[in-house]
Amino acid sequence: MAGGSAADLGPTAVVKVFSAGTAGCVADLVTFPLDTAKVRLQVQGESKALPKGQKATYRGVFGTIITIVRTEGPRNLYNGLLAGLHRQMCFASVRIGLYDTMKQLYAHGAENPGLGTRLLAGSTTGAMAVAFAQPTDVVKVRFQAQVHQPENGSVKRYSSTTEAYRTIARVEGLKGLWKGCLLNIARNAIVNCSELVTYDIIKEQILKNKLMTDNMPCHFTAAFAAGFCTTVVASPVDVVKTRFMNSVPGQYGGAANCALTMLLREGPSAFYKGFMPSFLRLGSWNIVMFVSYEQIQRVVIFFHENLPL
Repeated sequence: MAGGSAADLGPTAVVKVFSAGTAGCVADLVTFPLDTAKVRLQVQGESKALPKGQKATYRGVFGTIITIVRTEGPRNLYNGLLAGLHRQMCFASVRIGLYDTMKQLYAHGAENPGLGTRLLAGSTTGAMAVAFAQPTDVVKVRFQAQVHQPENGSVKRYSSTTEAYRTIARVEGLKGLWKGCLLNIARNAIVNCSELVTYDIIKEQILKNKLMTDNMPCHFTAAFAAGFCTTVVASPVDVVKTRFMNSVPGQYGGAANCALTMLLREGPSAFYKGFMPSFLRLGSWNIVMFVSYEQIQRVVIFFHENLPL
């Protein structure tokens, strides 16, 4: 990421990949209940429209969290966490950890890469990350979307993360594990460009104008702005991605059909379902992830320099 100090220039690609994957896992551990609430709000109403006068089961991010805790127990807020951690180790490590490497590759070593170069680097690492991590994302979304209320006859769709991978591969084939892959590539091109490029540019401008030093307040400010921009831009694609990946075989004819069905059945506002939990989650996730990422890099470099093998 941007910055002119030795700490910024020091980390190798390996250090960045490791730091990004670890920071992604830390951020997921902190924000996972918000992500679960977002998924529940996004899939609400996809089976059929609510009858007139009937209230939605989930209302608002905190209302959704309270409903899940009351009806299913607090553990269900972390449904799919293991798959989420699998995802971050594959996903964040590539899309964030390799961003600077790709940026320098496309810039041919130029000191100040332009906006187009940064966008291209973000799109590339986002697409690469999806290719590696898509099965983990499918399993995570399905775990988060499933409701477990035995007293109402509702049973879990999958009993464990391993069983989910096996069941999806057996019932839907290997392509089931990569369901929504093209849609996810589109989403993550948008997310990566919004998130990483916004963080990169804002951090660079803060340091360039000497508004802050290259430390936690600077990282916090840039990360918060990146989270907000990403939520506004990526929310419609994110909702369609969640619906499509959670759907049973044959429910939708494709991602475009899923989007059209949402539009006709629920109206344009459906594309911003779960916006507040998305923002709370992405904002907090970005803050935790980027602050952790910057600090983990420094810790790894410190130990590497002071405790050589």
